[in-house]
Amino acid sequence: MPPALLETAHATVAIGDCRKILVLLPENSVDAIVTDPPYGLEFMGKEWDHGTPGVPFWLAALRVLKPGGHLLAFGGTRTFHRLTCALEDAGFEIRDTLSWLYGQGFPKSYNVAQSIEKVLTTGKARRPDVDLGARTRNRWSGDAGGTLIRDTGGQIALTTDAARQWEGWGTALKPAWEPIVLARKPLSEPTVAANVLRWGTGGLNIDATRITVDPVTDAPQLRTMKRSQRTTDMSGQTWGLSKKDGDEPQVIRPEGRWPANVVLDEEAAAMLDAQSGERTSGYMKPGQQRRTTLGAGGYHGNMPDEATAAGTYGDSGGASRFFYCSKASRTERDAGLEDHNSHPTVKPVTLMRWLVRLVTPPGGTVLDPFCGSGTTLIAAVLEGMETIGIELVEEYCQTAMDRLRYWETQL
Repeated sequence: MPPALLETAHATVAIGDCRKILVLLPENSVDAIVTDPPYGLEFMGKEWDHGTPGVPFWLAALRVLKPGGHLLAFGGTRTFHRLTCALEDAGFEIRDTLSWLYGQGFPKSYNVAQSIEKVLTTGKARRPDVDLGARTRNRWSGDAGGTLIRDTGGQIALTTDAARQWEGWGTALKPAWEPIVLARKPLSEPTVAANVLRWGTGGLNIDATRITVDPVTDAPQLRTMKRSQRTTDMSGQTWGLSKKDGDEPQVIRPEGRWPANVVLDEEAAAMLDAQSGERTSGYMKPGQQRRTTLGAGGYHGNMPDEATAAGTYGDSGGASRFFYCSKASRTERDAGLEDHNSHPTVKPVTLMRWLVRLVTPPGGTVLDPFCGSGTTLIAAVLEGMETIGIELVEEYCQTAMDRLRYWETQL
């Protein structure tokens, strides 16, 4: 029996088990897979999060992906090794792992002192954190800065010396990043160029995902450079000035820095800049030669010779300027819904747009076999792509469709 389908102008959502639906899709039919599969953490007691997808699932996903097509899959910090191994065992090439760093995260920790106090005063203790069930897990929380470990039912006073000795001890760190595994289906052709010509897949869209440069803060630095100076900096970006018909030097505007395998949210970017402070990149001094030892030119002296017209431009700012920073609206997860979005792991639309843009050719088709409330699908539609989603929970499918219809009106 074919699965129930929900459709908008640019997206199709199939309701059901992705393992059964993937076999219905044609071989080599999608350009990219961008997904947020279960992490296997039993998150909030959800039944669908009791394990990571294994080799049989990824074999099915590999079949529908075009040769050279890329996959981006989020994982949990404790379990993404299983995700990575399953992808590799299914035949994917592991190309990289991106780190998504975020400032909003709540520690779920076992309070050692409180537990000792209860053991000594009541003879009862909480179960260790490795055995915490959904109800117990949800009673523990912390603030966004990770400064609070408390039981929402109320703290008890520490009256014993043994408990006081372990005050401030817990069993978990504040979550602040998620890995994103970047994998690729093996090429069918002998070279990337030949594969791209046949299938349209095999490369990453670097220019479409470059890290933009602030023209206000960077322009004054550009104007201090010599006319002859052209450079490719450590981020892979070409900078410099040129003479045109004898006029004054003209600024060559940067396209943006080369995308890195670290992604930030706004809060993480602010925290990084607060720690790094104002930093200046290396700048060649006049007459400095290429060196292999520590020199005055920055980056351990390994700067190209300025005389070759390939000197190095030094910009300034916080460390976050080297990484993509996603900007999440506070209301975007609920946009288009009559009620709030009940899905527990909604990703920012801007983050997913950047990821979709990185791995999908223009006008291509993006597959998300664990589409949840539809953020990947929304991102693909906003990027002018076709998209297919599969979701087991019917409630989430309807949420995804309502959100998609809203975002399509924003086109």
